[in-house]
Amino acid sequence: MDKSLSAELIRTRLESLTSESGSQASLYLAIRRLILDGELPPGTPLPPSRVLSADVGLSRSTVVRAYEKLRVEGYLQSCGGSATLVSEALALAPPGRVRRDRPWRQGRPLSRRGAEIARHATSSPIQSGAFVPGVPDVGLFPFATWRRLLAKYTNFEHRHLARYGHGGHGPLKAALAEYLRASRMMSCSPRQILIVNGSHQAIDLCARMLCDEKDRVWMEDPGYWGASNVLRASGLQLEPIPVDEQGMAPPAAPVSPPRLIFVSPSSQYPSGVVMSLNRRIKLLELAEEHNAWIIEDDYDNEIRFHPYAIGSLFGQARSQRVIYLGTFSKTMFPGLRLAYLVVPEDLAESFATGNAELYREGRMIEQAALAEFIDGGHLGAHLRRVRNIYQERRNVLRKAIESRLGNLVSTTGGLAGLHLPYFFRQPIDDVSLAREMLEAGIVVRPLSMYYADSGQQRSGMILGFAAVDSGVIEAAAPRLCAAVERRSQDGGSCPEPSATGHG
Repeated sequence: MDKSLSAELIRTRLESLTSESGSQASLYLAIRRLILDGELPPGTPLPPSRVLSADVGLSRSTVVRAYEKLRVEGYLQSCGGSATLVSEALALAPPGRVRRDRPWRQGRPLSRRGAEIARHATSSPIQSGAFVPGVPDVGLFPFATWRRLLAKYTNFEHRHLARYGHGGHGPLKAALAEYLRASRMMSCSPRQILIVNGSHQAIDLCARMLCDEKDRVWMEDPGYWGASNVLRASGLQLEPIPVDEQGMAPPAAPVSPPRLIFVSPSSQYPSGVVMSLNRRIKLLELAEEHNAWIIEDDYDNEIRFHPYAIGSLFGQARSQRVIYLGTFSKTMFPGLRLAYLVVPEDLAESFATGNAELYREGRMIEQAALAEFIDGGHLGAHLRRVRNIYQERRNVLRKAIESRLGNLVSTTGGLAGLHLPYFFRQPIDDVSLAREMLEAGIVVRPLSMYYADSGQQRSGMILGFAAVDSGVIEAAAPRLCAAVERRSQDGGSCPEPSATGHG
């Protein structure tokens, strides 16, 4: 947006305001509202005070004072002498937060729980490009096959699929039981499988069915913030448990045992480490001893780059204290919003009832199509194809990063999943790095924001490789490497361009 257009917007908005508060206050309110409404996006240049004063018929000193007030409050920033821009810091929320199109409106207070959800919000609208983690390349999905299957079940003959479905579509549950037996060495009946609308709903259901308010939950640290946010919103007390090269490291004799343990043993998120057999046994014994429940998040086991499948914790457990969580967001596409739980036999009906009462079942047409997609071998064929493509992209990323930053970073992952975790070997401000990269159109997740315990916190970067082709990775990696090298030479951080800029 050029300066003349921003001046026109300001003049129009100013004309709609009364002058009860005075000309300076009206100009301030007009510009602030344009910024908050997104009509003046971050980085938009504003006209010089002399030009704007002539355009809107106010004195130059009035414009200067309004600009200065907005600058002090962080809405504007100075750049290159007398140039004034809408603050680019508004394009990014503070570390660990997410950009909002509009800030929370004053005078409309949320509940304590709502405010807590907003404060810890981490979801991002950016779902493609280098180096977005955890997102598959949806362009590789066989949509022609999927469209044909959806069309098959979208007709009068299958009108029963337009109703609720208690516990999920029977043929899909049967297909999943066989799929899990073959791929995850799990012995379960279709009755034990519950179809839900995404992993977050599954986690919320587990919290509500198994825990009471203020019950203690053990969470991996670093770990998946999405699960933490869901469990925290359910009123549970989260306790971060350190993760090392063997996975979650629970205390030998916990003073306050947990009611729930959330763990990703086959490919820990975000470190990628595999939980050792000894740790698995210890965790199962601890759950049995303290009547705790384990949620096994097996979010990306199908996307592996080694010939063997790591056994599930559910398949290893004899005590029936494990609830298995699987999803199709990585293997198919995130917008499908279908996931599933495998629960002990005696919990199956209670969980199905809880799901019906709390959320209502749905997406039965998609479930029917998915059942045939699995039984017809389409999912297996798709996985074989994308594994090869993702492995090539992973290798390109590793070469690009490690050939240049080998002395500055280390990694613990790479055997499975859609991202690579890199730990910095020296103190580097990963949050300011992420901000700089976002300005360049490159997404880098700061590793430090995955930690709950600041005493355990390490800096680094989480880099996704699946959502873009190798050429994009090769083009973006040098710029990222240069930024890391510059920070390592500057003692961990780089000066930001202005006090209100985001670096």
